Amino acid sequence: MSYNVRNAIFDNFLGNAPDWYKTTIIGFLLLNPFILYALGPVIASWVIVAEFIFTLAMALKCYPLQPGGLIAIEAVFLGLTSTSTIMHKIDDNLEVLLLLIFMVAGIFFMKNLLLFLFSRILLGIKSKRALSLMFLLVSAFLSAFLDALTVTAVVISVGVGFYGIFHKVAAGIDYKDRADINTDEEVYEQHRADLGQFRSFLRSLMMHAAVGTALGGVCTLVGEPQNLLIANTASWEFTEFFLRMAPVTIPVLFAGIIVCYLLETFKVMGYGALLPDTVRKVMEEDQVNRDAKRTKKDNWNLVMQALVGVWLIIALALHLSTVGLIGLSVIVLASAFTGVIDEHAIGKSFEEALPFTALLTVFFVIVAVIFDQQLFTPIIQYIFTMDSDSQVAAFYMANGVLSAISDNVFVATVYVGEIKQAAVNGVINRETFDLLSVAINTGTNIPSVATPNGQAAFLFLLTSGLAPLIRLSYMRMVVMALPYTIVMTIIGLIGVLYFLKPATATMYEKGLLNHHSIEQLKSDGKSNSH
Repeated sequence: MSYNVRNAIFDNFLGNAPDWYKTTIIGFLLLNPFILYALGPVIASWVIVAEFIFTLAMALKCYPLQPGGLIAIEAVFLGLTSTSTIMHKIDDNLEVLLLLIFMVAGIFFMKNLLLFLFSRILLGIKSKRALSLMFLLVSAFLSAFLDALTVTAVVISVGVGFYGIFHKVAAGIDYKDRADINTDEEVYEQHRADLGQFRSFLRSLMMHAAVGTALGGVCTLVGEPQNLLIANTASWEFTEFFLRMAPVTIPVLFAGIIVCYLLETFKVMGYGALLPDTVRKVMEEDQVNRDAKRTKKDNWNLVMQALVGVWLIIALALHLSTVGLIGLSVIVLASAFTGVIDEHAIGKSFEEALPFTALLTVFFVIVAVIFDQQLFTPIIQYIFTMDSDSQVAAFYMANGVLSAISDNVFVATVYVGEIKQAAVNGVINRETFDLLSVAINTGTNIPSVATPNGQAAFLFLLTSGLAPLIRLSYMRMVVMALPYTIVMTIIGLIGVLYFLKPATATMYEKGLLNHHSIEQLKSDGKSNSH
Protein backbone atom coordinates (compact mmCIF):
# COMPACT_ATOMS: atom_id res chain seq x y z
CA MET A 1 0.00 0.00 0.00
CA SER A 2 1.50 3.34 -1.05
CA TYR A 3 2.24 6.19 1.32
CA ASN A 4 -0.47 8.35 -0.26
CA VAL A 5 -3.11 5.64 0.16
CA ARG A 6 -2.16 5.18 3.83
CA ASN A 7 -2.45 8.94 4.33
CA ALA A 8 -5.86 9.02 2.67
CA ILE A 9 -7.16 6.19 4.89
CA PHE A 10 -5.79 7.86 8.02
CA ASP A 11 -7.25 11.24 7.00
CA ASN A 12 -10.68 9.70 6.47
CA PHE A 13 -10.59 7.81 9.77
CA LEU A 14 -12.59 9.92 12.30
CA GLY A 15 -12.50 12.88 9.93
CA ASN A 16 -11.19 16.14 11.41
CA ALA A 17 -10.29 14.69 14.81
CA PRO A 18 -6.67 15.43 15.86
CA ASP A 19 -4.04 12.94 14.70
CA TRP A 20 -3.07 12.07 18.29
CA TYR A 21 -6.71 11.20 19.02
CA LYS A 22 -6.97 8.96 15.95
CA THR A 23 -3.74 7.20 16.91
CA THR A 24 -5.03 6.68 20.47
CA ILE A 25 -8.27 5.05 19.28
CA ILE A 26 -6.34 2.79 16.87
CA GLY A 27 -4.04 1.88 19.77
CA PHE A 28 -7.05 0.96 21.92
CA LEU A 29 -8.48 -1.28 19.21
CA LEU A 30 -5.16 -3.06 18.62
CA LEU A 31 -4.34 -3.45 22.32
CA ASN A 32 -7.67 -4.83 23.57
CA PRO A 33 -7.33 -8.37 22.12
CA PHE A 34 -3.87 -8.71 23.71
CA ILE A 35 -5.21 -7.52 27.09
CA LEU A 36 -8.02 -10.08 26.86
CA TYR A 37 -5.58 -12.87 26.03
CA ALA A 38 -2.98 -11.90 28.66
CA LEU A 39 -5.09 -10.63 31.58
CA GLY A 40 -8.54 -12.16 31.08
CA PRO A 41 -12.05 -10.87 30.38
CA VAL A 42 -12.60 -8.96 33.64
CA ILE A 43 -9.52 -6.74 33.23
CA ALA A 44 -10.23 -6.35 29.51
CA SER A 45 -13.79 -5.26 30.31
CA TRP A 46 -12.63 -2.63 32.81
CA VAL A 47 -10.17 -1.35 30.19
CA ILE A 48 -12.96 -1.06 27.62
CA VAL A 49 -15.13 0.83 30.12
CA ALA A 50 -12.22 3.26 30.69
CA GLU A 51 -11.69 3.64 26.93
CA PHE A 52 -15.35 4.46 26.39
CA ILE A 53 -15.23 7.07 29.16
CA PHE A 54 -12.18 8.53 27.39
CA THR A 55 -14.24 9.00 24.21
CA LEU A 56 -16.88 10.83 26.24
CA ALA A 57 -14.24 13.04 27.84
CA MET A 58 -12.95 13.97 24.38
CA ALA A 59 -16.42 14.74 22.99
CA LEU A 60 -15.33 18.15 21.69
CA LYS A 61 -12.49 16.54 19.74
CA CYS A 62 -14.73 13.91 18.15
CA TYR A 63 -18.36 12.99 18.72
CA PRO A 64 -18.22 9.83 20.89
CA LEU A 65 -20.57 7.79 18.69
CA GLN A 66 -17.92 6.72 16.18
CA PRO A 67 -14.89 5.95 18.43
CA GLY A 68 -17.12 4.61 21.21
CA GLY A 69 -19.03 2.55 18.67
CA LEU A 70 -15.83 0.99 17.33
CA ILE A 71 -14.79 0.00 20.85
CA ALA A 72 -18.28 -1.40 21.53
CA ILE A 73 -18.27 -3.45 18.30
CA GLU A 74 -14.86 -4.85 19.20
CA ALA A 75 -16.15 -5.82 22.66
CA VAL A 76 -18.87 -7.90 21.00
CA PHE A 77 -16.42 -9.60 18.63
CA LEU A 78 -14.09 -10.35 21.57
CA GLY A 79 -16.96 -12.18 23.28
CA LEU A 80 -17.17 -9.82 26.28
CA THR A 81 -20.92 -9.52 25.73
CA SER A 82 -23.54 -10.84 23.33
CA THR A 83 -26.10 -9.28 21.03
CA SER A 84 -28.88 -10.92 23.06
CA THR A 85 -27.70 -9.13 26.22
CA ILE A 86 -27.46 -5.87 24.29
CA MET A 87 -31.02 -6.26 23.03
CA HIS A 88 -32.17 -7.02 26.57
CA LYS A 89 -30.56 -3.75 27.78
CA ILE A 90 -32.13 -1.83 24.89
CA ASP A 91 -35.49 -3.40 25.71
CA ASP A 92 -35.11 -2.35 29.36
CA ASN A 93 -34.41 1.23 28.24
CA LEU A 94 -36.81 1.45 25.29
CA GLU A 95 -38.87 4.15 27.01
CA VAL A 96 -35.75 6.29 27.43
CA LEU A 97 -34.88 5.90 23.73
CA LEU A 98 -38.42 6.79 22.65
CA LEU A 99 -38.28 9.78 24.98
CA LEU A 100 -35.14 11.03 23.24
CA ILE A 101 -36.44 10.42 19.74
CA PHE A 102 -39.85 12.03 20.13
CA MET A 103 -39.80 14.32 23.17
CA VAL A 104 -36.65 16.21 22.16
CA ALA A 105 -38.06 16.59 18.65
CA GLY A 106 -41.32 17.80 20.15
CA ILE A 107 -39.54 20.54 22.10
CA PHE A 108 -38.13 21.77 18.75
CA PHE A 109 -41.65 22.83 17.69
CA MET A 110 -42.02 24.89 20.87
CA LYS A 111 -38.71 26.78 20.60
CA ASN A 112 -40.34 30.10 19.63
CA LEU A 113 -42.52 30.04 22.73
CA LEU A 114 -39.57 29.04 24.93
CA LEU A 115 -37.42 31.84 23.52
CA PHE A 116 -40.32 34.27 24.00
CA LEU A 117 -40.78 33.31 27.66
CA PHE A 118 -37.18 32.87 28.72
CA SER A 119 -36.03 36.07 26.99
CA ARG A 120 -38.37 38.03 29.23
CA ILE A 121 -37.15 36.13 32.29
CA LEU A 122 -33.48 36.61 31.37
CA LEU A 123 -33.87 40.31 30.68
CA GLY A 124 -36.30 40.89 33.55
CA ILE A 125 -34.14 39.39 36.31
CA LYS A 126 -31.04 41.58 36.61
CA SER A 127 -29.44 39.68 39.52
CA LYS A 128 -27.26 36.77 38.36
CA ARG A 129 -27.73 35.03 41.72
CA ALA A 130 -31.51 35.24 41.45
CA LEU A 131 -31.40 34.07 37.83
CA SER A 132 -29.15 31.12 38.70
CA LEU A 133 -31.38 30.08 41.59
CA MET A 134 -34.40 30.31 39.32
CA PHE A 135 -32.80 28.05 36.70
CA LEU A 136 -31.82 25.53 39.40
CA LEU A 137 -35.17 25.51 41.22
CA VAL A 138 -37.37 25.47 38.12
CA SER A 139 -35.32 22.59 36.69
CA ALA A 140 -35.58 20.74 40.01
CA PHE A 141 -39.35 21.24 40.24
CA LEU A 142 -40.02 20.22 36.64
CA SER A 143 -37.72 17.19 36.88
CA ALA A 144 -39.54 15.97 39.97
CA PHE A 145 -42.81 15.72 38.06
CA LEU A 146 -41.80 15.48 34.42
CA ASP A 147 -38.48 14.07 33.27
CA ALA A 148 -34.87 15.25 33.53
CA LEU A 149 -34.14 14.71 29.82
CA THR A 150 -37.23 16.66 28.77
CA VAL A 151 -36.25 19.54 31.05
CA THR A 152 -32.68 19.43 29.71
CA ALA A 153 -33.98 19.53 26.14
CA VAL A 154 -35.92 22.70 27.01
CA VAL A 155 -32.86 24.31 28.60
CA ILE A 156 -30.65 23.41 25.61
CA SER A 157 -33.18 24.87 23.17
CA VAL A 158 -33.29 28.10 25.16
CA GLY A 159 -29.50 28.27 25.39
CA VAL A 160 -29.03 27.81 21.63
CA GLY A 161 -31.65 30.50 20.97
CA PHE A 162 -29.94 33.01 23.26
CA TYR A 163 -26.50 32.28 21.85
CA GLY A 164 -27.63 32.50 18.23
CA ILE A 165 -29.14 35.97 18.64
CA PHE A 166 -25.98 37.64 19.89
CA HIS A 167 -23.53 35.60 17.82
CA LYS A 168 -25.19 36.61 14.57
CA VAL A 169 -25.32 40.28 15.56
CA ALA A 170 -21.67 40.10 16.63
CA ALA A 171 -20.85 38.79 13.15
CA GLY A 172 -22.89 41.51 11.47
CA ILE A 173 -25.60 39.11 10.31
CA ASP A 174 -29.32 39.63 10.71
CA TYR A 175 -30.62 37.17 13.29
CA LYS A 176 -33.21 35.80 10.85
CA ASP A 177 -30.59 34.83 8.26
CA ARG A 178 -29.43 31.23 8.20
CA ALA A 179 -25.80 31.61 9.29
CA ASP A 180 -23.22 29.36 10.87
CA ILE A 181 -23.00 30.13 14.59
CA ASN A 182 -20.40 27.40 15.15
CA THR A 183 -17.47 29.53 14.01
CA ASP A 184 -16.16 32.86 15.29
CA GLU A 185 -14.31 33.79 12.09
CA GLU A 186 -16.81 36.48 11.14
CA VAL A 187 -17.25 37.88 14.66
CA TYR A 188 -16.05 41.48 14.92
CA GLU A 189 -13.00 41.97 17.12
CA GLN A 190 -14.80 44.38 19.46
CA HIS A 191 -17.42 41.71 20.20
CA ARG A 192 -15.06 38.79 20.94
CA ALA A 193 -14.55 39.60 24.63
CA ASP A 194 -18.28 40.01 25.16
CA LEU A 195 -18.92 36.73 23.33
CA GLY A 196 -16.46 34.95 25.63
CA GLN A 197 -18.17 36.39 28.72
CA PHE A 198 -21.57 35.50 27.30
CA ARG A 199 -20.40 31.90 26.83
CA SER A 200 -19.30 31.78 30.47
CA PHE A 201 -22.65 33.27 31.52
CA LEU A 202 -24.58 30.62 29.59
CA ARG A 203 -22.31 27.77 30.79
CA SER A 204 -23.06 28.60 34.41
CA LEU A 205 -26.82 28.75 33.81
CA MET A 206 -26.75 25.43 31.93
CA MET A 207 -24.81 23.73 34.74
CA HIS A 208 -27.12 25.11 37.44
CA ALA A 209 -30.08 23.79 35.45
CA ALA A 210 -28.43 20.38 34.91
CA VAL A 211 -27.72 20.01 38.63
CA GLY A 212 -31.31 21.08 39.29
CA THR A 213 -32.58 18.12 37.25
CA ALA A 214 -30.64 15.79 39.56
CA LEU A 215 -31.88 17.53 42.72
CA GLY A 216 -35.50 17.24 41.65
CA GLY A 217 -35.23 13.90 39.88
CA VAL A 218 -34.14 12.03 43.00
CA CYS A 219 -37.17 13.12 45.03
CA THR A 220 -40.10 11.45 43.32
CA LEU A 221 -41.12 8.14 41.83
CA VAL A 222 -41.24 9.60 38.30
CA GLY A 223 -38.14 11.78 38.46
CA GLU A 224 -35.69 9.23 37.02
CA PRO A 225 -36.17 5.81 35.36
CA GLN A 226 -34.46 3.92 38.22
CA ASN A 227 -36.80 5.56 40.75
CA LEU A 228 -39.78 3.81 39.18
CA LEU A 229 -37.86 0.53 39.06
CA ILE A 230 -37.00 0.74 42.78
CA ALA A 231 -40.54 1.80 43.73
CA ASN A 232 -42.10 -1.08 41.80
CA THR A 233 -39.73 -3.59 43.39
CA ALA A 234 -40.42 -2.25 46.90
CA SER A 235 -44.20 -1.74 46.32
CA TRP A 236 -44.02 1.98 47.18
CA GLU A 237 -46.62 4.45 45.91
CA PHE A 238 -45.87 8.06 44.95
CA THR A 239 -46.28 9.63 48.40
CA GLU A 240 -44.51 6.81 50.23
CA PHE A 241 -41.56 7.03 47.85
CA PHE A 242 -41.24 10.78 48.45
CA LEU A 243 -41.43 10.38 52.24
CA ARG A 244 -38.87 7.58 52.36
CA MET A 245 -36.41 9.63 50.30
CA ALA A 246 -37.07 12.92 52.11
CA PRO A 247 -34.62 12.45 55.05
CA VAL A 248 -31.84 12.42 52.45
CA THR A 249 -33.20 14.38 49.49
CA ILE A 250 -34.58 17.46 51.28
CA PRO A 251 -31.27 18.32 53.06
CA VAL A 252 -29.46 17.72 49.75
CA LEU A 253 -31.88 20.07 47.95
CA PHE A 254 -31.21 22.89 50.42
CA ALA A 255 -27.48 22.18 50.21
CA GLY A 256 -27.67 22.52 46.42
CA ILE A 257 -29.46 25.87 46.74
CA ILE A 258 -26.78 27.16 49.13
CA VAL A 259 -23.96 25.96 46.83
CA CYS A 260 -25.60 27.73 43.87
CA TYR A 261 -25.82 30.99 45.83
CA LEU A 262 -22.22 30.78 47.08
CA LEU A 263 -20.78 29.92 43.66
CA GLU A 264 -22.40 32.97 42.10
CA THR A 265 -21.49 35.18 45.06
CA PHE A 266 -17.78 34.29 45.13
CA LYS A 267 -17.50 33.70 41.36
CA VAL A 268 -15.39 30.54 41.55
CA MET A 269 -15.12 27.26 39.58
CA GLY A 270 -16.31 28.87 36.36
CA TYR A 271 -19.37 30.60 37.84
CA GLY A 272 -20.26 34.24 38.41
CA ALA A 273 -20.02 35.66 34.87
CA LEU A 274 -22.60 38.40 34.29
CA LEU A 275 -24.61 39.08 31.17
CA PRO A 276 -22.53 41.66 29.24
CA ASP A 277 -24.25 45.00 28.70
CA THR A 278 -23.75 44.75 24.94
CA VAL A 279 -25.44 41.35 24.89
CA ARG A 280 -28.31 42.62 27.01
CA LYS A 281 -28.74 45.54 24.62
CA VAL A 282 -28.74 43.24 21.57
CA MET A 283 -31.28 40.90 23.17
CA GLU A 284 -33.51 43.78 24.23
CA GLU A 285 -33.41 45.19 20.69
CA ASP A 286 -34.10 41.72 19.30
CA GLN A 287 -37.10 41.38 21.61
CA VAL A 288 -38.47 44.76 20.52
CA ASN A 289 -37.96 43.87 16.83
CA ARG A 290 -39.63 40.49 17.22
CA ASP A 291 -42.58 42.06 19.03
CA ALA A 292 -42.94 44.75 16.35
CA LYS A 293 -42.76 42.29 13.45
CA ARG A 294 -44.97 39.63 15.03
CA THR A 295 -48.09 39.08 12.93
CA LYS A 296 -51.44 37.66 13.96
CA LYS A 297 -50.30 34.35 12.51
CA ASP A 298 -47.18 34.44 14.70
CA ASN A 299 -49.25 35.27 17.78
CA TRP A 300 -51.58 32.37 17.01
CA ASN A 301 -48.57 30.07 16.70
CA LEU A 302 -47.41 31.15 20.17
CA VAL A 303 -50.88 30.53 21.58
CA MET A 304 -50.99 27.05 20.05
CA GLN A 305 -47.51 26.25 21.31
CA ALA A 306 -48.62 27.36 24.78
CA LEU A 307 -51.69 25.09 24.61
CA VAL A 308 -49.51 22.18 23.49
CA GLY A 309 -47.21 23.00 26.42
CA VAL A 310 -50.19 22.77 28.80
CA TRP A 311 -51.09 19.40 27.27
CA LEU A 312 -47.48 18.25 27.72
CA ILE A 313 -47.41 19.16 31.41
CA ILE A 314 -50.81 17.60 32.13
CA ALA A 315 -50.02 14.39 30.22
CA LEU A 316 -46.65 13.97 31.94
CA ALA A 317 -47.91 14.89 35.41
CA LEU A 318 -50.83 12.43 35.17
CA HIS A 319 -48.69 9.79 33.38
CA LEU A 320 -51.28 9.33 30.66
CA SER A 321 -48.75 7.37 28.62
CA THR A 322 -45.03 6.77 28.31
CA VAL A 323 -42.98 9.95 27.87
CA GLY A 324 -41.94 9.03 24.33
CA LEU A 325 -45.51 8.64 23.11
CA ILE A 326 -46.49 11.91 24.76
CA GLY A 327 -43.59 13.51 22.89
CA LEU A 328 -44.92 12.08 19.63
CA SER A 329 -48.29 13.67 20.38
CA VAL A 330 -46.51 17.00 20.91
CA ILE A 331 -44.89 16.69 17.45
CA VAL A 332 -48.26 15.98 15.83
CA LEU A 333 -50.18 18.73 17.64
CA ALA A 334 -47.51 21.44 17.49
CA SER A 335 -46.71 20.90 13.80
CA ALA A 336 -50.33 20.49 12.71
CA PHE A 337 -51.51 23.74 14.31
CA THR A 338 -48.48 25.88 13.44
CA GLY A 339 -48.36 25.06 9.74
CA VAL A 340 -45.23 22.86 9.73
CA ILE A 341 -46.21 20.07 7.34
CA ASP A 342 -43.15 19.82 5.09
CA GLU A 343 -41.24 16.57 5.52
CA HIS A 344 -37.84 18.29 5.50
CA ALA A 345 -38.96 20.88 8.05
CA ILE A 346 -40.16 18.11 10.35
CA GLY A 347 -36.89 16.24 9.78
CA LYS A 348 -34.90 19.12 11.30
CA SER A 349 -36.57 18.48 14.64
CA PHE A 350 -34.82 15.12 14.90
CA GLU A 351 -31.31 16.42 14.20
CA GLU A 352 -30.52 17.02 17.87
CA ALA A 353 -32.05 13.83 19.25
CA LEU A 354 -30.98 11.03 16.91
CA PRO A 355 -27.17 11.28 17.29
CA PHE A 356 -27.53 11.12 21.06
CA THR A 357 -30.02 8.26 20.78
CA ALA A 358 -27.45 6.31 18.76
CA LEU A 359 -24.73 7.16 21.30
CA LEU A 360 -26.91 6.02 24.19
CA THR A 361 -27.54 2.72 22.39
CA VAL A 362 -23.77 2.26 22.04
CA PHE A 363 -23.53 2.99 25.76
CA PHE A 364 -25.89 0.09 26.42
CA VAL A 365 -23.30 -2.18 24.77
CA ILE A 366 -20.80 -1.10 27.43
CA VAL A 367 -23.48 -1.69 30.08
CA ALA A 368 -23.98 -5.17 28.62
CA VAL A 369 -20.24 -5.84 29.00
CA ILE A 370 -20.44 -4.82 32.67
CA PHE A 371 -23.46 -7.08 33.13
CA ASP A 372 -22.07 -10.18 31.40
CA GLN A 373 -18.67 -9.92 33.08
CA GLN A 374 -20.28 -9.17 36.49
CA LEU A 375 -17.84 -6.34 37.15
CA PHE A 376 -19.84 -5.02 40.11
CA THR A 377 -20.52 -8.37 41.79
CA PRO A 378 -17.40 -8.41 44.05
CA ILE A 379 -18.38 -5.01 45.46
CA ILE A 380 -21.89 -6.21 46.28
CA GLN A 381 -20.60 -9.38 47.93
CA TYR A 382 -18.17 -7.39 50.07
CA ILE A 383 -20.86 -4.97 51.27
CA PHE A 384 -23.07 -7.84 52.44
CA THR A 385 -20.29 -8.91 54.82
CA MET A 386 -20.76 -5.64 56.79
CA ASP A 387 -23.22 -4.98 59.62
CA SER A 388 -26.63 -3.58 58.66
CA ASP A 389 -25.91 0.05 59.60
CA SER A 390 -22.67 0.11 57.62
CA GLN A 391 -24.37 -1.54 54.63
CA VAL A 392 -26.66 1.45 54.08
CA ALA A 393 -23.77 3.94 53.87
CA ALA A 394 -21.66 1.50 51.82
CA PHE A 395 -24.45 0.98 49.28
CA TYR A 396 -24.91 4.75 49.00
CA MET A 397 -21.22 5.35 48.27
CA ALA A 398 -20.75 2.28 46.06
CA ASN A 399 -23.74 3.23 43.93
CA GLY A 400 -22.48 6.79 43.70
CA VAL A 401 -18.99 5.82 42.53
CA LEU A 402 -20.20 3.19 40.06
CA SER A 403 -22.92 5.47 38.68
CA ALA A 404 -20.31 8.17 38.03
CA ILE A 405 -18.37 5.80 35.75
CA SER A 406 -21.28 3.77 34.42
CA ASP A 407 -25.02 4.31 33.98
CA ASN A 408 -27.11 5.07 37.08
CA VAL A 409 -30.14 3.17 35.74
CA PHE A 410 -28.04 0.06 35.16
CA VAL A 411 -26.32 0.32 38.56
CA ALA A 412 -29.67 0.68 40.32
CA THR A 413 -31.07 -2.30 38.41
CA VAL A 414 -28.16 -4.53 39.42
CA TYR A 415 -28.11 -3.50 43.08
CA VAL A 416 -31.89 -3.59 43.63
CA GLY A 417 -31.96 -7.08 42.13
CA GLU A 418 -29.19 -8.18 44.49
CA ILE A 419 -30.79 -6.82 47.68
CA LYS A 420 -34.17 -8.21 46.65
CA GLN A 421 -32.62 -11.67 46.27
CA ALA A 422 -30.84 -11.23 49.61
CA ALA A 423 -34.15 -10.39 51.29
CA VAL A 424 -35.93 -13.34 49.68
CA ASN A 425 -33.09 -15.63 50.80
CA GLY A 426 -33.30 -14.33 54.38
CA VAL A 427 -29.88 -12.62 54.35
CA ILE A 428 -31.49 -9.27 55.26
CA ASN A 429 -34.88 -8.36 56.73
CA ARG A 430 -37.54 -6.18 55.11
CA GLU A 431 -36.60 -3.09 57.13
CA THR A 432 -33.00 -3.33 55.94
CA PHE A 433 -34.19 -3.90 52.37
CA ASP A 434 -36.21 -0.65 52.49
CA LEU A 435 -33.29 1.33 53.91
CA LEU A 436 -30.92 -0.12 51.31
CA SER A 437 -33.39 0.77 48.55
CA VAL A 438 -33.30 4.40 49.69
CA ALA A 439 -29.50 4.28 49.76
CA ILE A 440 -29.40 2.86 46.22
CA ASN A 441 -31.80 5.46 44.83
CA THR A 442 -30.06 8.43 46.43
CA GLY A 443 -26.63 6.96 45.65
CA THR A 444 -27.34 6.57 41.95
CA ASN A 445 -28.87 10.05 41.68
CA ILE A 446 -26.75 12.35 43.88
CA PRO A 447 -23.00 11.53 43.64
CA SER A 448 -23.43 10.66 39.95
CA VAL A 449 -23.48 14.38 39.09
CA ALA A 450 -19.68 14.11 39.30
CA THR A 451 -19.36 13.14 35.62
CA PRO A 452 -21.45 13.59 32.46
CA ASN A 453 -21.73 9.82 31.97
CA GLY A 454 -23.28 9.47 35.44
CA GLN A 455 -26.50 11.23 34.45
CA ALA A 456 -28.22 10.91 31.08
CA ALA A 457 -29.26 14.57 31.27
CA PHE A 458 -25.63 15.63 31.77
CA LEU A 459 -24.46 13.44 28.89
CA PHE A 460 -27.21 14.87 26.68
CA LEU A 461 -26.02 18.40 27.48
CA LEU A 462 -22.37 17.47 26.81
CA THR A 463 -23.13 15.93 23.40
CA SER A 464 -25.70 18.55 22.36
CA GLY A 465 -25.11 21.20 19.73
CA LEU A 466 -24.98 23.80 22.52
CA ALA A 467 -21.90 22.37 24.28
CA PRO A 468 -19.31 23.31 21.62
CA LEU A 469 -20.93 26.74 21.17
CA ILE A 470 -20.42 27.66 24.83
CA ARG A 471 -17.16 25.66 25.12
CA LEU A 472 -18.60 23.18 27.60
CA SER A 473 -16.19 20.23 27.54
CA TYR A 474 -16.21 17.02 29.59
CA MET A 475 -13.53 18.21 32.01
CA ARG A 476 -15.12 21.64 32.33
CA MET A 477 -18.39 19.95 33.29
CA VAL A 478 -16.54 17.83 35.85
CA VAL A 479 -14.85 20.91 37.34
CA MET A 480 -18.04 22.97 37.41
CA ALA A 481 -19.99 20.08 38.95
CA LEU A 482 -17.28 19.43 41.57
CA PRO A 483 -18.57 21.84 44.28
CA TYR A 484 -22.05 20.42 43.90
CA THR A 485 -20.68 16.85 43.88
CA ILE A 486 -18.68 17.28 47.08
CA VAL A 487 -21.34 19.10 49.11
CA MET A 488 -24.35 17.08 47.88
CA THR A 489 -22.55 13.75 48.32
CA ILE A 490 -21.46 14.59 51.88
CA ILE A 491 -24.89 15.90 52.91
CA GLY A 492 -26.49 12.83 51.32
CA LEU A 493 -24.12 10.56 53.24
CA ILE A 494 -24.91 12.37 56.50
CA GLY A 495 -28.61 11.94 55.74
CA VAL A 496 -28.17 8.23 55.08
CA LEU A 497 -26.08 7.72 58.23
CA TYR A 498 -27.90 9.89 60.77
CA PHE A 499 -31.33 10.99 59.47
CA LEU A 500 -32.72 8.10 57.45
CA LYS A 501 -33.26 5.40 60.09
CA PRO A 502 -34.72 7.59 62.90
CA ALA A 503 -36.88 9.59 60.48
CA THR A 504 -38.22 6.37 58.93
CA ALA A 505 -39.02 4.99 62.39
CA THR A 506 -40.89 8.20 63.27
CA MET A 507 -42.94 8.02 60.07
CA TYR A 508 -43.86 4.42 60.87
CA GLU A 509 -45.06 5.51 64.33
CA LYS A 510 -47.21 8.28 62.85
CA GLY A 511 -48.68 5.94 60.25
CA LEU A 512 -47.20 7.82 57.30
CA LEU A 513 -45.48 4.70 55.96
CA ASN A 514 -46.80 1.20 55.38
CA HIS A 515 -45.15 -1.92 56.74
CA HIS A 516 -44.27 -4.29 53.91
CA SER A 517 -43.38 -7.96 54.10
CA ILE A 518 -40.77 -10.18 52.49
CA GLU A 519 -43.64 -12.17 50.94
CA GLN A 520 -44.49 -9.18 48.75
CA LEU A 521 -41.00 -9.34 47.25
CA LYS A 522 -41.37 -13.06 46.63
CA SER A 523 -44.74 -12.69 44.91
CA ASP A 524 -43.50 -9.76 42.82
CA GLY A 525 -40.49 -11.80 41.79
CA LYS A 526 -42.71 -14.64 40.57
CA SER A 527 -45.05 -12.38 38.66
CA ASN A 528 -42.33 -10.29 37.03
CA SER A 529 -39.84 -13.02 36.18
CA HIS A 530 -38.72 -13.39 32.55
